[in-house]
Amino acid sequence: MTPPGKGARPGPPPATDPSFDEELFTFLDDLRANNDKAWFAANRARYERVVLEPALAFIEDFAPRLEAISHHFRADARASGGSLFRIHRDTRFSKDKTPYKTNIGIHFRHNAAKDAHAPGFYLHLEPDACFFGCGSWRPDGPTTQRIREAIVDDPDGWTGATRSQAFTGRLELSGDQLKRPPVGFDPAHPLIDDLRRKDFVALAPVAQSRACAAELIDDYDELCRLASPLARFLCRALELPF
Repeated sequence: MTPPGKGARPGPPPATDPSFDEELFTFLDDLRANNDKAWFAANRARYERVVLEPALAFIEDFAPRLEAISHHFRADARASGGSLFRIHRDTRFSKDKTPYKTNIGIHFRHNAAKDAHAPGFYLHLEPDACFFGCGSWRPDGPTTQRIREAIVDDPDGWTGATRSQAFTGRLELSGDQLKRPPVGFDPAHPLIDDLRRKDFVALAPVAQSRACAAELIDDYDELCRLASPLARFLCRALELPF
């Protein structure tokens, strides 16, 4: 495990009980096959038991570990408006009118964040598609500009955060990229591929069996620490404390 950042305190002892089990993934599979309000209403108690309550427990259990990584990210174990993404889809501008998401998303946002695009740590639980994420997904234009400028101003800081053996051994930079170099940036810049990014995120797959194991919280803790240099770089680019 990569040592925590400067001033960070060691985390608590490993967990002994899993937060999630296969019932969560069975529910999500069933929801995918029955994605309508009547089915969900009939299965709400099941949703609360196998999805909502374990997710909120994971958030609460991870709170002291997150505090040990950085004081400036929050673990908010509320059923609505906290670290757990709502299961209801926003269908206002979508051709897909199915009302519910068939995955669970947990996002530990920066204290200064007002939306999902500021730096944060993420856990995605979906049948056969679980993963860890860290960074800034689809930031707005001014935020993207500041991150790109920070990469140009401190290329060693960016490569140190994203090219270390510890980072690349578990994590991979991902997300969409512009087809052409962004306006105002040198097309011959050695980091032009990174400057073309529209997302500044690192991902790591999580095995579904591991998501159902007691060690999930330890695995997630380790991935957060490995990704912390990226989160720290993004915070510095946006003049946010880490």
